[in-house]
Amino acid sequence: MNRTTLSLLAGTAALAAVTGFAALDPPATAPAHTAEAAAQLPVERTTLLCPAPSLSDIADTSYTSFTPVTQGTTSDGKAELQAAAEQSADGTGSAGGKKKAAKRILTPKTPGTPATGDTSGADGPAYVGTAEGKYAPGWTLQETTEVAAGTGRGLQGVSCTPADTDFWFPGASTAASRTDYVHLTNPDDSAAVVDVELYGKDGQLKSSVGEGITVQPHASEPVLLSTLTDERQTDLTVHVSVRSGRVGASVQALDDKSGGDWLAASADPAGSLVLPGIPKDATDVRLIAFTTGDSDADLKVRLASPDGTITPAGNETLHVKSGMTTATDLGDVTRGEAGSLILTPTDQSVPVVAALRVTRGKAGNQETAYIPATAPVGTRATSADNSGKGTTLSLTAPTGTAQVKVTASAGSGGGTAVSKTFTIKSGTTQNVDAPVPSGLKGTYALTVETVSGGPVYGARTLAATEEGVPGFTIQTLPDDRGTVAVPETDQDVSVLQK
Repeated sequence: MNRTTLSLLAGTAALAAVTGFAALDPPATAPAHTAEAAAQLPVERTTLLCPAPSLSDIADTSYTSFTPVTQGTTSDGKAELQAAAEQSADGTGSAGGKKKAAKRILTPKTPGTPATGDTSGADGPAYVGTAEGKYAPGWTLQETTEVAAGTGRGLQGVSCTPADTDFWFPGASTAASRTDYVHLTNPDDSAAVVDVELYGKDGQLKSSVGEGITVQPHASEPVLLSTLTDERQTDLTVHVSVRSGRVGASVQALDDKSGGDWLAASADPAGSLVLPGIPKDATDVRLIAFTTGDSDADLKVRLASPDGTITPAGNETLHVKSGMTTATDLGDVTRGEAGSLILTPTDQSVPVVAALRVTRGKAGNQETAYIPATAPVGTRATSADNSGKGTTLSLTAPTGTAQVKVTASAGSGGGTAVSKTFTIKSGTTQNVDAPVPSGLKGTYALTVETVSGGPVYGARTLAATEEGVPGFTIQTLPDDRGTVAVPETDQDVSVLQK
């Protein structure tokens, strides 16, 4: 009789196929022959959520999909992006019990080549993207919107994100000039229940409206922050916590006069934070910070410039009271050079989240964007929707010299991939001369891989000046989580099979 052996490797790989990442707690007493090493294997399924893009009737939105080439993937797979409302348990749309074909915004091409699609007007829905097989590792989706006039006019961009259960957004506002929404998107077959808490300069704002918000299955819920409280505050921290289920969350921060952009979630609360990629022509930079613990935080503020790390005059340290949002104006801190902000504890380490509100241009022709604290590039980070002239890639190595490889993919309409290697000196920020595909047609993707040293942090800026308004948007570059560590074992667990 044949015996079938089921390894822990296969079991964990199955978990990776479902979630896009895998974790396995070892047994209390591991068998002696269980290997201690872990293999890095490509993820087999990735889900990304894109918020509804704009309320403006004159908005034009583009979507760009890209999967970097990853060794060890299967030869098949698929990827699709469809409206959240068209999702159902079996992956097809349904209405009145009858299946209908899902409307595809774009059809991803083979790994290594971007694919694009677009929508226009104010009726754009939230989208759910799913990639499997060879399309899943490092899959990246970019949503970019141009708004010609009105509240939030300018360039708005966001990297579509995985679903999660906890998000922090320092940098939101309920000021009279602001119209800020937190967008909640539920990709699953059951409803999600979400709490939205607001923290201002004096602590948590009283509100019962933000408790127990229900987000229906395969639906998106935009929540206007000013409807959650009567208080008008310039700087707020938004905390989204999920009681049941999971959601994707992003904040759309729009201003009547100075444009607006998407505010992505800050990196997980930590004692030290890096906020990379401040444009060299920034006319004003505002730092917003919040401590998630029970103790106050005292932070040392430093700027990593092309020549090294400096301390901004008059802003050497920042005291953040527990449970209260703290903000400070850094002015034109970069003074015409590339820069990244580094926050470290002066003494005791306290978990903190932070973001920068960055302004370019002068009064009447201003535009704003946001830089949240972010995780390092890690093994590889990916950005989509780059153009030959409007893209700036900024890299910083805050604690040690690092070498990185930057690859420009083929263009969405044609072109040949090109790679360059750069050395980022310790404590500096460099706007590197990123490669552009030869014979470029359309948009292209950039991947950043850590070769040695590190850690490295990065951000990509897209710029498009129209009618004197310097439109721009900034996306940070955390690890694209294209692979997962899977324990190797020779353990025979066939007894688990029936």
